[in-house]
Amino acid sequence: MSKKGILIIGAGGVSQVATVKCAMNIDTFEKITLASRTLSKCDAIADYILKNKGVKIDTAKVDADSVDELVKLIEKVNPKLVLNVALPYQDLTIMDACTKCKVDYVDTANYEHPDEAKFEYKLQWERDAQFKEAGIMALLGSGFDPGVTGVFCAYAEQNLFDEIHYIDIMDCNAGDHGYAFATNFNPEINLREVSANGRYWENGEWIETKPLEIRVDHDYPEIGVKASYLLYHEELESLSKNIKGLKRIRFFMTFGDSYIQHMNCLQNVGMLGIEPVEHQGQKIIPIEFLKTLLPDPASLGPRTVGKTNIGCIIEGIKDGKPRKVYIYNVCDHQECYRETGAQAVSYTTGVPAMIGSKLLYKGIWKNKGVFNIEEFDAKPFMDELMTQGLPWKILELDVK
Repeated sequence: MSKKGILIIGAGGVSQVATVKCAMNIDTFEKITLASRTLSKCDAIADYILKNKGVKIDTAKVDADSVDELVKLIEKVNPKLVLNVALPYQDLTIMDACTKCKVDYVDTANYEHPDEAKFEYKLQWERDAQFKEAGIMALLGSGFDPGVTGVFCAYAEQNLFDEIHYIDIMDCNAGDHGYAFATNFNPEINLREVSANGRYWENGEWIETKPLEIRVDHDYPEIGVKASYLLYHEELESLSKNIKGLKRIRFFMTFGDSYIQHMNCLQNVGMLGIEPVEHQGQKIIPIEFLKTLLPDPASLGPRTVGKTNIGCIIEGIKDGKPRKVYIYNVCDHQECYRETGAQAVSYTTGVPAMIGSKLLYKGIWKNKGVFNIEEFDAKPFMDELMTQGLPWKILELDVK
């Protein structure tokens, strides 16, 4: 029986958006199955889609830590593609299940080891031969950052520049959820990322910085000037490898003073720890306990107001002359919520997850092996962004 439909694994805020957007593109995806460890979360998303979009989707229960369970589900559903919007700790098991079942794979974030504050593509890239042998493709990092930021860079390389020398990725969330402290996506991932040492790539070397050591005050279009801090972000690893002639690439993200104060306080009392500690005869992991206390990111949609602006400032040479451009997208939290029932941080990741899946499903992007998003023709993805809710703009900037 020929493979048909998409199997989506994971049922958080990003999944809500990706699944809704797949349902809005049901003419492409034909059939949708949503699976997670918690079936009730899948059923809630399915009910939302039926009520608001008039599309019926299937749901299933699966433990994404188990290759055997995943293989059984994939064999039962027989999809053409698996979209992984589960935890990044589960990337490898889902990839391995896909190679066993010979089904294409898409994800939005690179692998993180559950016991180590480290995220890298190495273990996913090492599965390239496995995917080639199975005759299938893995598309890594089809979110916004990583994801759209890589597409912006590839589009610039393919259409706007002869050589790219400098890239600054600028990520601003100017949304207000009204809580004293909350994270816009999985608290474990978010807080580990922000509290880690910063890193950027320059002249072939990685330069490490202390957490939030480097700050720039950047003027974000449609938002204004915001304090932005240098972080290490996973797309730097692949873009430094794939954008030819690059001299430096950095990543900056905005944080308000209150967020930083809360995070520093939590870190100082050990609440961001990933090692087990004993409490009243029980072993607990502090950051997992903290996750239980904080608001569920998927619940922030109705109460979050304001905008996001994520983009790339790219500098290089065109026709022998210096050129500098700013490619960016602006999203409104409440507009995203009205369309998908989720806020803009989930929206900006979930929409590109659907677009990457769509390009693979339709055979527009096709290859065998493991690939990052910037390794393909960017134009089809850029065109989809314009029609699927993430329109982009290009500003020409003065070269100093």
